[in-house]
Amino acid sequence: MTQTLEISDDLMDRLESHCEAGQSPEELVEELVSMYETEGTFLQEGYSE
Repeated sequence: MTQTLEISDDLMDRLESHCEAGQSPEELVEELVSMYETEGTFLQEGYSE
């Protein structure tokens, strides 16, 4: 089942700024969710506990 989320224009702009060439914001979100499900956390360069 497909669900639709409404996001602000500001958040859409932020998502679009992180997309690679030819990548849609939807594809970026799918990639982020997949990474989170696999790794259990988002990785950030230069971040350590």
